Amino acid sequence: MDEDTKTILKIQRHQSKRAADLLVRKYYQEIYAYIYRQISNKADSLDLTQEIFISALQTIIYYDPEKSTFRTWLYRIATNKVIDFRRKYKPVILSVDEIEIEDTTDYTLQFRHSQLLKQIDDYVSGFDDKSQMIFRLHIYDDQTFKEIAEITEMPEASVKTKFYRLQKHIREEFKDYEI
Repeated sequence: MDEDTKTILKIQRHQSKRAADLLVRKYYQEIYAYIYRQISNKADSLDLTQEIFISALQTIIYYDPEKSTFRTWLYRIATNKVIDFRRKYKPVILSVDEIEIEDTTDYTLQFRHSQLLKQIDDYVSGFDDKSQMIFRLHIYDDQTFKEIAEITEMPEASVKTKFYRLQKHIREEFKDYEI
């Protein structure tokens, strides 16, 4: 029995706050970084990370180590929370006067790049939850297809098919975009 499973059993059987704290501390930075790479807003990323751990601890009684590792289960919760967040997301619009420009050349290129990434992310948010989950885990957390298959509980071949199909749609949608 691995260390996570032992810790989880303490939480499940005895509602151990110390064990819950250990589990949160072990995975907090990793999950926060995964969220921040997708949200790019510190406050929202912190809030969402907190929601993820609250949700995980509230439902930990249902966690089954026979089905997946705790890390896999936690990433499933995290990815679903990001998908839900993106559905509710309302972009903040800044006027041009509010943006300070130091180096126009670098800024313009950086702005175009960030706008493209935002547009791609918005575009991906229109796809089914599994496709979004696969995309987010592969792009934002550099998970392998094998790891994603475990998290999504899908065959690895299906994960690859969904990813490459979505990638094809993205390429077609943004083929005329210039950087």
